[in-house]
Amino acid sequence: MLRVESISFAYGRQPALREVSLAVGAGEVVSLLGMNGAGKSTLLGIISGLLKPSGGRVTLDGRQISGSAPSAVVAAGVVQVPEGRQLFGPLSVRENLELGSYTRLKRGQGKEVARDLDQALSLFPVLADRLGQAAGTLSGGEQQMLAMARGLMARPRLLLLDEPSLGLAPQVAAEILGVVRGLPAQGCSVLLVEQNALGALAVSARGYIITGGRIRQSGTPREILSDEMLREAFLGPRRAQSLVVPTSDKEPQ
Repeated sequence: MLRVESISFAYGRQPALREVSLAVGAGEVVSLLGMNGAGKSTLLGIISGLLKPSGGRVTLDGRQISGSAPSAVVAAGVVQVPEGRQLFGPLSVRENLELGSYTRLKRGQGKEVARDLDQALSLFPVLADRLGQAAGTLSGGEQQMLAMARGLMARPRLLLLDEPSLGLAPQVAAEILGVVRGLPAQGCSVLLVEQNALGALAVSARGYIITGGRIRQSGTPREILSDEMLREAFLGPRRAQSLVVPTSDKEPQ
């Protein structure tokens, strides 16, 4: 579905991405793993049209979308949920969700939007009790749920998730990643950017590791976690030693 081909980008004279290539297939959750400053958010910005690459291209179903306006990328079916949620704090939960479907409402898809609202609330039931509450007064986990639900209200074919578990309690992070795991069954593929490597790989079919603006390795969760150096880099020596590496391509233990 999505192909990123030899993408390069620099902030002034400082290279941020160096010929990065990756792919996300229909019905997949794919993780992009790396530390702060590795280039993960920059790559999402290029895919979503917020940044223009200096080289390479991004295609969706064979059609180039790199260089397109962000609104055109959303219309093509690619929606980003940014790091930090970036909700409209003074507006209610319902109003934030409606803004996620803004372009669809303009096209007269009110009935479909109403059905999708019910679907979003079924994924995050706590939001159903908060529809009239100001988004800025929600807890951190509830705000992340709202940010994801708002993105889904655009009915994307591909959702770009930037650090959805950042700063959340482990139980809440696990709940959100559990929703991510189920999105392909609803027709929505996911490119998941995370520093929480173990959590991300647990819900992903494949993963890429990016450092210094370059893709250093890719593979299944089992292949990535079987690399001792990578395990220590992302999990720390103690957790890496205690980790049970899966013997199949299913989720890590």
